Amino acid sequence: MDQINILVTDDEREIADLLEIYLVSDGYRVWKAYSAKEGLQILQEHDIQLAILDIMMPEMDGEMCRQIRKFSNIPVIFLSAKSADLDKILGLGCGADDYVTKPFSPLELTARVKSQLRRYTEFNPDGVQKKDASEVISIRGVVINRTTHVVTVDGEEIKLTPLEFDILCLLAQNPGKVFSTDEIFKNVWNETVYEANNTVMVHIRRLRTKFKDDNREDKIITTVWGVGYKIDQ
Repeated sequence: MDQINILVTDDEREIADLLEIYLVSDGYRVWKAYSAKEGLQILQEHDIQLAILDIMMPEMDGEMCRQIRKFSNIPVIFLSAKSADLDKILGLGCGADDYVTKPFSPLELTARVKSQLRRYTEFNPDGVQKKDASEVISIRGVVINRTTHVVTVDGEEIKLTPLEFDILCLLAQNPGKVFSTDEIFKNVWNETVYEANNTVMVHIRRLRTKFKDDNREDKIITTVWGVGYKIDQ
């Protein structure tokens, strides 16, 4: 992966132009779209490594991210004028990796872009960096190959985003240990705690949906109420 391509989709052209200025100055190539339909077309036709989306697009609203998740695990950062916790939960629930409210600091946003891209290039086999670990983790019907980043549950392969993969690895590598939401956030995001509780809960919920945990008697991820989450041996 040479130059990194970033898609900015926002119907407010001034915001898209501002983001382009900051991202280009950091060495990224920027593709701009002013509608969800146009943004999805760019994603299908070009090699995009990260998408920044306005959650309130006229055509699709948060549905654009759900459409992306059908064919891609690239990092998605939502932009929104809404700052309530429920709005953030709904945004992350659409499949986004991060959520930034307007008005925002361009420097903060570009810092989050770098953080998400760092994780993605480590996760993506075609990325610049690769993990050194080569072991395979097998626990409770889940098999995790840390070299190929392939995950199977009861023999069926499931697709995870880089954040979901890192959360799963953290829990699976420490069977029986309960991690609080703050601990998961610090270990996986490698950042100071930023509304960790809601963010982690949404990603755990997405993992459970992919595991079909609701239909399992032996849940893969266990909630220890008032404490956190764990995977038992």
